[in-house]
Amino acid sequence: MGEEARETTPRTLNVDSVGVDELGVVPWPILLRRWIGQRVPIGRNWAVLLVVLSALFTVGFTITILVVSLGDIADEFHSSVSVISWSITGPMLAFGVVGPAYGKAGDLWGHKRVFVFGLLGAGIFAALTAMAWDAPSMIAFRILSASAGAATGPATMAYINRLFAPDQRVRPLSYWSFVNAGAPVLGVVAGAPLVNAFGWRVIFAFQAPLCIVGVIIAVWLLPDTERKKDVHFDVAGSITLGAGASMMLAGVNQGPKWGWDSPYTIGLLAAATCSLVLFIRIEQRVSDPLLPLHWLKTRNVAFPVMSQTLANFAYMGGFLLAPQVLQEVLHYDHSKISFVVIARPLTFAIVAPLASLITIRIGERAMGMAGGLCVVASMLSFGIVGPGTGLMLMLFALGLSGAGIGMASPAMTSLVANAVSTNDLGVAGAMQQLMTQMGAVFGSVVMTTVQQGVGGGEPTPASYRAAFHVAAGVACVAIFTASRVRSTPRT
Repeated sequence: MGEEARETTPRTLNVDSVGVDELGVVPWPILLRRWIGQRVPIGRNWAVLLVVLSALFTVGFTITILVVSLGDIADEFHSSVSVISWSITGPMLAFGVVGPAYGKAGDLWGHKRVFVFGLLGAGIFAALTAMAWDAPSMIAFRILSASAGAATGPATMAYINRLFAPDQRVRPLSYWSFVNAGAPVLGVVAGAPLVNAFGWRVIFAFQAPLCIVGVIIAVWLLPDTERKKDVHFDVAGSITLGAGASMMLAGVNQGPKWGWDSPYTIGLLAAATCSLVLFIRIEQRVSDPLLPLHWLKTRNVAFPVMSQTLANFAYMGGFLLAPQVLQEVLHYDHSKISFVVIARPLTFAIVAPLASLITIRIGERAMGMAGGLCVVASMLSFGIVGPGTGLMLMLFALGLSGAGIGMASPAMTSLVANAVSTNDLGVAGAMQQLMTQMGAVFGSVVMTTVQQGVGGGEPTPASYRAAFHVAAGVACVAIFTASRVRSTPRT
């Protein structure tokens, strides 16, 4: 009987149990997992973390990779740089805005399902981006790819917070913070050499099969998460929050170009405000809200999220202005700028895992404040840059930025995860993703506006100094909000 089964079912293993007549059939995926587990020195939880972070990196890396190629793409499609720039602005807005809906969907119907379908959609639209025939099609496919890929962010957070104990989450969250914040930065750094070597279409053609491979591994490896029954998805809340956040970010992002007194800017910001007010009223009435409003009064949710948002204001605003300082004030060429700015993500990658180990000993509050202090010091260091400034000061300032966010972000993220219910981990992670994205957009716009206003449109050292001093002030508020949190008790 055992021999017969072997011939007819080659994808299973027959196990003849001693003392019984029954046939044990073990599915081949389980056998393969066991076989790999015996030979690969990594635990199941860390293997899951590696898979979800790899997918998150694959999606996030390409969001900003076309920054240096906008002019060439505009020429190819007989369009303008201002139009093609929406292939970056659109995905950045979408990636943050749709996150809460994905987070809630994962909490309700399972994060594995949301993760897999999101990554699959990102791969499909990446392939279509590589085949884009004009500017509108390319922009649309980029936005759709980022919108689908945004599902990987909340799902990754949910898996981390389910697989690791509350007092051990800081370390895996440090890797998540690096990938979430570092992938777009690395995309900007690596964009020029990759596009020059292979062309922009090849990058997205290569991204598509990577996503498909990720889908296959995720289906095989990721565990299912629990699903809620008799709970309704908050459609009205998702629409009003998504629309409000989109219009707010778009209005702030385009304000400097359209003019702050432009009817378009005023209209977008007014509509955004109305939509967000309507969202709050909806959340007060529905039985299963998208974002529980009591989080706004929860110390270890409201203060950590605010601290991250304000720190990201300075971090991303500084990221935008630092290359301009290198070019306009220090007169570095593009190749040298690409080499210098990599100091920030490199420092982030080194410091974040080490800081997570220290956080377990000293607590999230102390580490969040220390990280904010590093960001303040970084902004003040940028503020003293002048025509005669040496390379070491620039590396020091960039490194402090990366170190500061690498220290603060995992600590603050861990506090939020520990403060909410397990059933709300996905939407909590998505809320953080949205707020940090809003901090990045506001920081970029405000610092650029200050620089142009002080310099009268000219790239003077004094104008950059004023912008970085504003960022330092905002980062000081981030330190204060971090001081209001309570560290996770550890035995």
